[in-house]
Amino acid sequence: MSEELNLEEAIFTIIASAGEARGKVFEAMSLAEAGKIGEAKARYAEADTELHAAHKIQTGFIQQESGGNPVEISMLFLHAQDHLMTAISEKALTEKIINLHAKVADLDARLRALEGK
Repeated sequence: MSEELNLEEAIFTIIASAGEARGKVFEAMSLAEAGKIGEAKARYAEADTELHAAHKIQTGFIQQESGGNPVEISMLFLHAQDHLMTAISEKALTEKIINLHAKVADLDARLRALEGK
């Protein structure tokens, strides 16, 4: 964990980063649904960057704990962890959804091409 952040700041950073990531994955799904696969993948990558930042802080907490320095567990800490794990899960599902939309668009284009011949 970055030594610059105190516990409360770190927790709020996790919450904010996870929230940003969740927003970006939902934008990515909407873009994919609209057929904007390239834009969807770009938004997905932005979500990945946000989650990486939050996960780095979480890893710092784990290292601190395993080093013999327990981390204070509060409801706010649990809330941050819940946000992070939900965002990670939604991100994984979003990748599948984007890929499915890309395949559907490709199949639709092939079908239209065949119908046009």
